[in-house]
Amino acid sequence: MTDQPHPHHTAPDLFTWEFATNPYPTYAWLREHAPVHKTRLPSGVEAWLVTRYVDAKHALADPRLSKNPAHHDEPAHAKGKTGIPGERKAELMTHLLNIDPPDHTRLRRLVSKAFTPRRVAEFAPRVQELTNDLIDRFADDGSADLIHDFAFPLPIYAICDLLGVPREDQDDFRDWAGMMIRHGGGPRGGVARSVKKMRSYLADLIHRKREALSDAPAPHPGGDLPGTPTSHPSGSLPGTPTPGEDLLSGLIRASDHGEHLTENEAAAMAFILLFAGFETTVNLIGNGTYALLTHPEQRARLEKSLAAGESDLLETGVEELLRYDGPVELATWRFATRPLTLGGQDIKVGDPVLVVLAAADRDPERFADPDVLDLGRRDNQHLGYGHGIHYCLGAPLARLEGQTALATLLTRLPDLQLAGDPADLRWRGGLIMRGLRTLPVEFTPERR
Repeated sequence: MTDQPHPHHTAPDLFTWEFATNPYPTYAWLREHAPVHKTRLPSGVEAWLVTRYVDAKHALADPRLSKNPAHHDEPAHAKGKTGIPGERKAELMTHLLNIDPPDHTRLRRLVSKAFTPRRVAEFAPRVQELTNDLIDRFADDGSADLIHDFAFPLPIYAICDLLGVPREDQDDFRDWAGMMIRHGGGPRGGVARSVKKMRSYLADLIHRKREALSDAPAPHPGGDLPGTPTSHPSGSLPGTPTPGEDLLSGLIRASDHGEHLTENEAAAMAFILLFAGFETTVNLIGNGTYALLTHPEQRARLEKSLAAGESDLLETGVEELLRYDGPVELATWRFATRPLTLGGQDIKVGDPVLVVLAAADRDPERFADPDVLDLGRRDNQHLGYGHGIHYCLGAPLARLEGQTALATLLTRLPDLQLAGDPADLRWRGGLIMRGLRTLPVEFTPERR
């Protein structure tokens, strides 16, 4: 891989294993010397990297930068290198990360009501129950891999519940998602095969739910979009949607009542909600826990606050963890539809642009002491969930899961510590996400 040299400096190596472990010194160099930097990615695609906060925020909201891969100027065979492996062949391209207004506006409106802070709060009992159940499984052991045993399954099961995936099928989703999150660490073509299996399953699930809805009575008055908990029948878990009131049923009902949602759009929407909704939260919990375990004074500060029954530091703390070492390193792909100038560089029509959120969120021009973890940081308008019309739809749910997971871990396992040398930890290779492969920990076994 080659980088475009700066006139007076040589850019550090990008996308090596050493870079993956700690990309922040390289991003600091780019911010200072080449804030909008053209580079050849490991896939062979050339793209502009945007690293300064002011440029990043501007690019995220610039309508001249399209999300639609059709605007990429590369040959057709290269276009599959700019998205999720396998999504093109599986006909899962028409989702929120790949489209622009007006289709983006229409599809986002259909699901946005399921992710309002109020409705997500109604899902909190289920998130807490899932959290406790997962910790129960290893609390007696005295050790665990917090990625495999906790951070990974929690958001998978949560989003499956919201979508309306039956409990008996959720472990299949966990297996497919596990392959997708490995980013090349599994068998060749494994990600594409998992995407294809998920697409086939979603098509069948949509068909079954449509049949069930055709036999069911009309939804209760005022039910603008199913997919969030209202009430639960006797014996069901609190906070979970009742049958027919899940998010996928809501999308189907909307498509059958004038919203013009095709089956491909419904399947793609379910797919991207799962894909975007689980890996980001896996990394938020994993990166956040690791940061707390390696910053004992900040951890002690949070534990003291939790013991006092306070929530303010937990809330600001999760935002700071998102800024300090967030789950999304680079925002998803954008393509110039018109010529523009960004950070002094001329961007041509068809050029890919990647906004480096991890670099922007450590920009000293925007954040005081950006390399310092401060859980009480107040002036914290980070870009961890993006900006503009593509701001992360599931941010309220991710915040709930992150806050619940970290608070419960620290409360139930007060002497939690890393098992082994932090230098031995490995970060997953990948372009967009940033997360640990494993997080081995040890603690005093819980006596229940």
